[in-house]
Amino acid sequence: MIPFDTMPTIPTPPPDQPEYEGDYRPAASDNPHAHLDAQNIRVEPADLTYLVQLADALNTTLDLETLLIRTSELVRAIINYRIFAILLLNDRTHELRIRFQIGHTPEVQRMRIPVGKGVVGQVALTREPLLINDVTSVEAYISANPEVRSELAVPLIAKNRLIGVMDLESEEVGHFRPEHLHLLALTASRIAQAIENARLYTRVSRQAQTLTVLNEISAELTSILDLDPLLARIGQLLRRLIDYQMFSIMLLDDKGETLITRYAWRFGYAHAPLRRIPITSGLVGAAVREWRPINVPDVRKDQRYLEMNPETRSELIVPLFHKGRIIGVLDLEHTRCNFFNEEHERTLTTMAAQVAIAIENARLYQAVKRQEQQLERDIAMAREVQLRLLPPTAPEHPHAELAVRFLPARTIGGDLYDFVDYGPGQTAIVLGDVSGKAAPAALFAALVSGIMRSAALQHPEPAQMLATLNDALQERRLESQYVTMLFALWNDEKRTLQVANSGAVQPVFCRAGQSQTVRAEGLPLGLFPNVTYEEFNVTTEPGDAIVFISDGILDAENEQGEMYGEERLADLLCSIREQPAARIAEAIMAEVTRFQGTRDRFDDETIIVLRVR
Repeated sequence: MIPFDTMPTIPTPPPDQPEYEGDYRPAASDNPHAHLDAQNIRVEPADLTYLVQLADALNTTLDLETLLIRTSELVRAIINYRIFAILLLNDRTHELRIRFQIGHTPEVQRMRIPVGKGVVGQVALTREPLLINDVTSVEAYISANPEVRSELAVPLIAKNRLIGVMDLESEEVGHFRPEHLHLLALTASRIAQAIENARLYTRVSRQAQTLTVLNEISAELTSILDLDPLLARIGQLLRRLIDYQMFSIMLLDDKGETLITRYAWRFGYAHAPLRRIPITSGLVGAAVREWRPINVPDVRKDQRYLEMNPETRSELIVPLFHKGRIIGVLDLEHTRCNFFNEEHERTLTTMAAQVAIAIENARLYQAVKRQEQQLERDIAMAREVQLRLLPPTAPEHPHAELAVRFLPARTIGGDLYDFVDYGPGQTAIVLGDVSGKAAPAALFAALVSGIMRSAALQHPEPAQMLATLNDALQERRLESQYVTMLFALWNDEKRTLQVANSGAVQPVFCRAGQSQTVRAEGLPLGLFPNVTYEEFNVTTEPGDAIVFISDGILDAENEQGEMYGEERLADLLCSIREQPAARIAEAIMAEVTRFQGTRDRFDDETIIVLRVR
C-alpha cells in the first residue's frame, strides 16, 4: 500500500503477458451482470452465495461499525486476506482515512492519504479497481508495510459519488486473483450504498441527539443569571457536543471596537487572561467584521491569525448575535489540523443563538441587580433622613404625657408626625398622611414638614396653619399629590386642646370610660386654593386620654377582610386609659398587629397618645 507520494502510472499488461504478472484492470466492456465477463472469469456458485449473504448483511443493520465488521467477515469468506481496510473520503480535505481495518499498525491507521497518492489514492482518483500481484515490480512503490507483496483495491461509489476505497493486502506474491477483483468490483457499489445509508442514519441519530442536548443546554443556560458562572457553564456544556481542546468567550466592549476575553479554557483548566483584540485584527475580528463563522483548517496558513496558543492548528469562531447586533464570539481551538467540520459549525451556530440570549439576560439581570442595590442604599439613606426628620421623643408637660408609635408599610412611609414648640407650656401636635407610599410619599412628606416648621416660627393658630400650608402647596402643586393633616395645639396650663383638621382621621377621646370623636373636618391640603378650616376647642380633665391616628390603623384588615375600625379602637382605649401614654400606644399597635394576623400591612400606621395627668 502506498500511503503518500504520487503513484506512478501503472501500465496495462499486453495480451501475451502471463495472467498473474504485474497488475490487472478490468476492461471497459466488463458486464457486471454476466456470469462470465470479457476476460472469461467465471463467477462460481459460491460467489453467488457470497453475494446473497452480502446483500443480507447489508440490509439487516444501519450501525456503521456492525456493517463494516460484517463486510470484512464476508470478504474473508472468499478471499483469505491478512490486511484489510475500508478508507472513507473526507469531501472537505479530499483525503482518505481508515475507518475500519484489520492488520494495520496504529501509525498507518492515523495516516491521511490525499486523493491521487498511493494505491488507494490512485483508485480514488481514477475510480477504477486495481490489482497489483507483485508490488516490488512497481517502480517507486512506497510501502507502509515492507512485508506486503500484493494488493487489491476497489473504489466505493454510491450514486455516482466516491465515498471511499476498500483495500486488501497480502505478504504473498500473486495472492489475489482477477476473479477476486471482479467480485469485489461487482459488489462495491452495494457496499458503498450500505455504508452511506449507515452514515446517514448515524448523522440523523447524532443530529437528534445533538438537538436533545441543545434543548437541555438552552433550558439550563436560561436559569443562570450570574454572568461569570454562566460563561463557565457554557464551556462545560459545549464539551458535550464538540471535543475541543481550547475555548474562549470574548465579548465586545461598549463601543463595539474591542473583543475582551471573559472566559477561557485550555487543556482541562479554566483561565481568564486579560486579552483585548481590536475587531480590525485576528480571526476573531474577522468573524465580527464579516458577520459569519470562521473555520480555519490550519491557522499557520492564514495570515489573519494572531498566535495566542502555539499548539493551535485548527480554529472555529462563531459570532454571538442578539437583536441584530454582535455582542461577542465563541472561539474553539484544536491541536489537530482540519478538526472542525461543517457539523461542528452548524452545532456551534445553533448553540450560539441561545448563548447570546443567556448572556444578554445575565447582563440585564446584573444591571437590574446593581440598580436594585443602589436603590436599596438610597432607600436606606432616605429612611435614615426621614427618621431624623421625625422627633426622637415626645415632649414632657406637668399636666400631660405624650407618646408616639410609627410603623411604615414599607421601608419608608408617607405618614408624618411632629411636636412643635409653641412657647412655654404649649406644644403643637402634628399628624399627617401623604397620598401614595414609599419614596415619593416620603419626599412629599419632607416638603410638607419643612414648610410647616418654617410657618410654625410665627406660632399661627391651628386653622391658620392649615390654610398657610394649603396655600404653600398650591404654589408647589404636584399632580395627584395631597396631604391630610391634623394640627392640634396643647396648652398645658389650661389643659385645653385646639384642633383643626384637613381630612385626617378624627381624634378619639375617652373620659370616664366613655368615648367620643372630636368632629373636626376639612379638605386635604394641596387640592384646592383659598380653603378655610374650622377650629375646635377641647377642655380636658385629669384621666382623659386622646389618641390621634392615621388611617392605616382604622383600615387595617384581618384575614377575613374585616377592618379594625373606630369601635374596636375606642373600646381598647377606654379599657386601658389609666395606663401611661407609652403603654397605651404600645397596646394599640400590638392589638392592631394581632388583628391583622398574616395579612400584610398596606398602609403606614401612626399613633400619638395624649394622656392628661
